[in-house]
Amino acid sequence: MSIIINIDVMLAKRKMQSQELAEKIGITQANLSILKNGKAKAIKISTLEAICLALDCQPGDILEFKP
Repeated sequence: MSIIINIDVMLAKRKMQSQELAEKIGITQANLSILKNGKAKAIKISTLEAICLALDCQPGDILEFKP
């Protein structure tokens, strides 16, 4: 089982670049890349909240569970 991170999908829908999102939410581009590639072991709720605010979406738009 795994959790899929759909940040790329939301970035495309919002016509936003990764660098712009990283600046808006206050993390490095390297850390955003780790999140986007699904290599992160955890995500802080405050980071998820910042992503949702920046992309005007819900957590369920970002996170997906695939058994």
